[in-house]
Amino acid sequence: MSCKDNKKVITQTEVTFTKEGELTIFKSADSSKISLDIEIADTDFDIQTGLMYRNQMEKNQGMLFIFDDERERFFYMKNTKIPLDLIYIDADTNIVSFQKNAKPFDESSLPSNGPAKYVLEINAGLVDTWNLTAKDSIIFTKQ
Repeated sequence: MSCKDNKKVITQTEVTFTKEGELTIFKSADSSKISLDIEIADTDFDIQTGLMYRNQMEKNQGMLFIFDDERERFFYMKNTKIPLDLIYIDADTNIVSFQKNAKPFDESSLPSNGPAKYVLEINAGLVDTWNLTAKDSIIFTKQ
């Protein structure tokens, strides 16, 4: 019996959502609120990995990236299987801009087009469904 018979099969484990906090979007137009469960990405590893390798995310879930500084951000969809809307947010927690319907596995740069300290990733289409604008703001709590 040779060692070659013992082939190791490496499978990509699915990463599942882990609630690490709650986030509320405040809509300036009508003072309504949208509440989400969020995962927090605030370490280098979490920020680099983001929502890569996920097969799905619920409508009321998102990932909030928290950076140490406020500056223009550039995201891309490498190894990301689900289409996303990206919401760029400044240090005062006001929405700066959006990148809507980011395509899975697309490595094109998705710039914030302005200084951002936070980035919220949600399922594609929700920015339009919820009629979000750059006048809206967020608040979040970590668990």
